[in-house]
Amino acid sequence: MWREACAVGRAVRCARQGPGRERDLVVQSLKAAGAALIAWAIAGVWLEDPMALMAPWVALVLVQATVYSSVRQAGQQFAAICAGALVASAAQALADDTTGALAISLPVLMLIGNWSRFGQQGVYAATTAVFTLASGTAVSASVVGHRVGEAALGAVIGVVVNAFVLPPIHLRDVRENLAGLARDAGDVLHTVAAELPESQWDAQTAAGWASESARLRNRLEALRSARSWSTESLRLTYGPLRVLHRAPRAAPPEEEDQRWGRVTGNITALTRTLSVAADEQRTPAPPEGPVVRRYARLLELIGDACHLEADRIGDGGTGPDSEGDTVRTMAELHQRLQEGLKEHAGQGAPGAAVLGTLLLQAEDLWAEIVPRTADGDADHPARS
Repeated sequence: MWREACAVGRAVRCARQGPGRERDLVVQSLKAAGAALIAWAIAGVWLEDPMALMAPWVALVLVQATVYSSVRQAGQQFAAICAGALVASAAQALADDTTGALAISLPVLMLIGNWSRFGQQGVYAATTAVFTLASGTAVSASVVGHRVGEAALGAVIGVVVNAFVLPPIHLRDVRENLAGLARDAGDVLHTVAAELPESQWDAQTAAGWASESARLRNRLEALRSARSWSTESLRLTYGPLRVLHRAPRAAPPEEEDQRWGRVTGNITALTRTLSVAADEQRTPAPPEGPVVRRYARLLELIGDACHLEADRIGDGGTGPDSEGDTVRTMAELHQRLQEGLKEHAGQGAPGAAVLGTLLLQAEDLWAEIVPRTADGDADHPARS
């Protein structure tokens, strides 16, 4: 309970401090409530419709995470409600009481509701039949027309409110998740760099590194989900927003997702290599001595580059922002590690195999995080 209360407190603070996922959730929740109140005011107060329940109910559920999903689900839900009202009417005409009509209509409507064309809205066919039959009102063409009309009114209000009142755009989620992935990658590399010279490469420490890399994969999945939502959130909204000169700032290109996906894979492979080297039941033996400290320093510099990239992505900058001195230091460390690899090759194949694998993985990471330029090719570790 205390952890949940603390999480709620953090979410409230984030919503108050500035734009973000928490504030977006608050806005969407208030929009859904507002759409339901508008629908009730029109159907129940102004039109005094005795079946006004349908309008706020439909409006409430149609304020979705994107305008496109609101429009799509509005069509699906309206079709499901029409099917429910019509089947309920036919069932009541066949049966003498409400129980019999429900027994006839609900199995049929639950089967119909599983049709893929209804998506997740198929259940509304059965619930509409329940509302229609349980109200005690004799089902007639007028009653069915009221139900369908109220559903249409609620759908229109829900879609209009979602589309024109702060339409949800999820581009910020992509930028935040991408910057978070880069920052987390740097944190993992810094953790490995700090513990590597002191840990004796024991299995417990290596398991901790593997757990850190698993969290990177979870962050990558969150990024892919955010990218999907951002693409959908621009459908039906980008053109009108551009006409109104309110087009949102573009999200980072999808190539950035692919690049950091490769970085995540490389870090996972690196931590797996360390875990194998720490396993006493395996043949590969971890390298020892100054070469381990040099490799840790190499990972630390790569982690620094990840943090620079995270700041660049968060600020909306373009291009790598690594300093030339860092690149030169990387090249020097790489050269010394290659010399250490030759020394380990003379001491035995297992240690040299581990060090060579780790060195290649570090080169792959640096090549992805700091793309080569015409001026920087000579200093890039992968070319040294």
